[in-house]
Amino acid sequence: GDDLQVCTSKNPTCCTKKMEERYQTAAKQQIQRVLQTSSATLKFLISHNAAAFQETFEMLIRLAENYTSTLFCNVYRTMAAEAAVHVQEFFTDVGLFLFGADVSPEEFVNRFFDTLFPVVYNHVINPGRTDISLEYAECLRVARRDIRPFGNIPKKAIGQMGRSLLPSRTFLQALNLGIEVINATDHLHFSRDCSRALLMMQCCPHCRGLTLSKPCMGYCLNIVRGCLADVAEVDAHWRDYVQSLEELSGALSGAHSMEHVLLNFHALVRDALVQARINRPELSEQVNKICGPPVRKPKQFPGCSFDHNKDNQGLKMFSRDSGETLANRRKEFFSHLRLYRAFFGILADQLCENELAAAEGLPCWDGEGVVRSYMHRVVGSGIEAQSANPEVKVKGTDPVISQIIDKLKHVIQV
Repeated sequence: GDDLQVCTSKNPTCCTKKMEERYQTAAKQQIQRVLQTSSATLKFLISHNAAAFQETFEMLIRLAENYTSTLFCNVYRTMAAEAAVHVQEFFTDVGLFLFGADVSPEEFVNRFFDTLFPVVYNHVINPGRTDISLEYAECLRVARRDIRPFGNIPKKAIGQMGRSLLPSRTFLQALNLGIEVINATDHLHFSRDCSRALLMMQCCPHCRGLTLSKPCMGYCLNIVRGCLADVAEVDAHWRDYVQSLEELSGALSGAHSMEHVLLNFHALVRDALVQARINRPELSEQVNKICGPPVRKPKQFPGCSFDHNKDNQGLKMFSRDSGETLANRRKEFFSHLRLYRAFFGILADQLCENELAAAEGLPCWDGEGVVRSYMHRVVGSGIEAQSANPEVKVKGTDPVISQIIDKLKHVIQV
């Protein structure tokens, strides 16, 4: 074919324009495949751990809910069924916050104690033969923050929940962003100039019958560093991301850890109920001033519906090992993640060394013919270095990579 666009030659060629087009597709596919293979282990490491941590957090929430429901069943049996609804709502909110929903610990802790107050009033502060009316219960719910039947405990719970849940929430968000970064770099959009250079490097030798010739190392580095110039820009931010993630891990353990706070939440609820029982006379008086004397309706007698034997074996085992399990899992995760701190900085070099280029000292393809060694200058990594690249013209930054860098900066700040 004398109408070839890239694989042109003074000598006869065994390619047609159609073959060259197919080779162009094949060259892009090969670089995509090599990119995805090189990042597969890192992607699996992060996605597997993100799923494992999420599952452990879900188990912790279920266990903490079990503890709190068991407290009502064992000590405050008459109100256990009513309280169970509010306990369930509270731990649903904990899960929503942890997995990224737009709710705040202050909001859901206050909501829990607001809705618990009418139940406690009806069964502990002013128990009667009949239940309080819905309107009266609503008045109590609204008045809870002024009356403060549980003293300082709601405020203490807000502090503990915010301090313990936020690092875990950020940790999960950061892991999910790590997966997003790899997905973005795995599916790069290659420029026309880069695509032509990849075709010249990988497939044009075939048009000359040189099917066994691999590109020279320097030639390969120039082309792949040019094509992955944007990805090299991720490097500094990725290093900071790995370091920040490791620093954050310190906030996930100890007295303020999520497992410690959640598994002891039932003790805070118990203290809140004790406080309400001790201050019954004063609380009754305050309620009468704000809501008037209780308006009652016929009593219902639901039993204790919570089955604390359900899942108990697994949860007990989990409870015993949870702190250790989480700490060990984090330790193991970071020991592996540390190995990938420089992943994006050396990616182009690794692709050439491991997959694409000829071994040092062997005859190789330099874009024009088979030679002993590549004679042009080899440029460094990153966009700035590409102005001197003899093989690829690099223009501007890929908007997808710019967006990924902005997200990394943001999560590091958080």
